[in-house]
Amino acid sequence: MARVIFLGGLGRSGTTLIERVLGEVPGICALGEVVHLWQRDLRDDERCGCGEHFWGCDFWERVGVAAFGGWHRVDVHRVLALRDLVERTRHIPRLATRVPTSYAELVREYADYYVRIYEAAANVSGASVIVDSSKHSALAHVLRYATGPRAETPLDLRVLHVVRDARGVAYSWTKKVTRPESSHDEMTRYAPARSALLWTAHNAAFALLRRRGVRVRRLRYEEVLADPQGSLRRLVAFAGLDPSAVDLSWLERDQVTLGVSHSAAGNPMRFTTGQLALRYDDAWRTKLAPRQRAVVNAVCAPMLKAYGYDLAAKPPARTEEVAA
Repeated sequence: MARVIFLGGLGRSGTTLIERVLGEVPGICALGEVVHLWQRDLRDDERCGCGEHFWGCDFWERVGVAAFGGWHRVDVHRVLALRDLVERTRHIPRLATRVPTSYAELVREYADYYVRIYEAAANVSGASVIVDSSKHSALAHVLRYATGPRAETPLDLRVLHVVRDARGVAYSWTKKVTRPESSHDEMTRYAPARSALLWTAHNAAFALLRRRGVRVRRLRYEEVLADPQGSLRRLVAFAGLDPSAVDLSWLERDQVTLGVSHSAAGNPMRFTTGQLALRYDDAWRTKLAPRQRAVVNAVCAPMLKAYGYDLAAKPPARTEEVAA
């Protein structure tokens, strides 16, 4: 069974960039936000990161055959019903405790759909590590109940908890971004107060996951931009691979060269190929209104301090990675 690196955190925290960079490493296959595959891809046939529509993508066709005997054999309505029953933020307190047998059976049934995709993607790609950038803290808690192809074997799940300054996240959620899959749809937007509450809740959920025995490593997005190669070497080691054997000539301090991905869903960056500049997106320092910044600081102050961020909005000093 392949190892699974689950990228967790609130959206707009830089997970798509980290996923794309990890996906360039030999032996690692990045799948994008698998949590959205059922609705956006199986049901709505949106585009894969390679540019093809999902149902026309050769990679995902082979994954579907290996996982289920073909995607047509997946009951999408059943998967979405299970999602609503077990994979919601409000269910995390229940998932983090000893759940009743009947409920655990539903959780494991839902988790099994993901395990099948992970294993099939590993077989199709030849990779030993699969990256799922779904981000949802509730899904990470669900996967704690997953087993490998043999029921007695636990899923080798490793969670990378990605954190970005809450004020940068809050400003990003206010921006209007058109989804490339549809010229009529925009990506979700949140007011700063709402995103601050979500930032706190999701990050706390990943800390709880570690206390339940899951391997969790925290990584600040700002540290990736400060030291791309050093950060990637540490992530490769976390994935169980040998960082000394990886050629990182395609990753420089200020840019990365990306190939074609098969990201199932996520940020528009999943369609980007070629050279991509690596730079701090710190427009929030001047564009996030003082009142909005004060709200985010008030809600997020304890965790901002714990993660090493300066409430005075100065650039955070580089620190060693700390387990969540």
